[in-house]
Amino acid sequence: MNFERGYIDVVLVPSGLLIMLTYHLFFLYKYFHQPLSTSMGYENNDKRIWVAKILQVQGDNVNRGLGVISSNTSAAMTLASISLTLSSLIGVWIANSPSKSFPIEMIYGNTTPSMNSIKYICLLTSFLLAFSCFVQSARNFVHSNYLLSTPGASDKGVVKKVERAVQRGSEFWSLGLRALYFALNFLLWFFGPIPMFVSTIIMVVILYCHDFRKSESDNLHDVLLLS
Repeated sequence: MNFERGYIDVVLVPSGLLIMLTYHLFFLYKYFHQPLSTSMGYENNDKRIWVAKILQVQGDNVNRGLGVISSNTSAAMTLASISLTLSSLIGVWIANSPSKSFPIEMIYGNTTPSMNSIKYICLLTSFLLAFSCFVQSARNFVHSNYLLSTPGASDKGVVKKVERAVQRGSEFWSLGLRALYFALNFLLWFFGPIPMFVSTIIMVVILYCHDFRKSESDNLHDVLLLS
């Protein structure tokens, strides 16, 4: 029993991380090779069409587009601030908390101080990665704001630059959210490897339902109509 309690982390935690990494590698493969079969690729296609339509007519359309991008920038900076704040709190917690943060009786798994330090480091790394991604997302949205408000932005070269900046901002936004998903799994690891592994399975199922679309025919039809 002591052997199982001490080494169950070695089995379940890497298994859960492997499941998450395998899912995201599969998602990246589908995103690069069949983008319209994924929600992120479909949304990027909508954003590309949105930028083209906004820049077709100057004036109110551009002002409306600037407002939309500004709201995305604010959302990215808000999540970046939250991630940085949580990272700071975790750092203070690591420096000042005792070695036993939770009652050992409530945790079925490895509860040694070294293992707790690994948990803190994994959680802190996830929040810092999320912070970096959200900052990059805001940077790209700000850059697209400048491009969108440039006089004569309807030029084909400028339109491509705006599309690229908006798409990169959206991609970094998605990466930041996925770093938070990993952080949630690491947070549940503090309560034992079993809650962490179960949450990983549930999260992968939820992400699969969210990330993939059942049919591409409607998307391709929309592309033909709006191109």
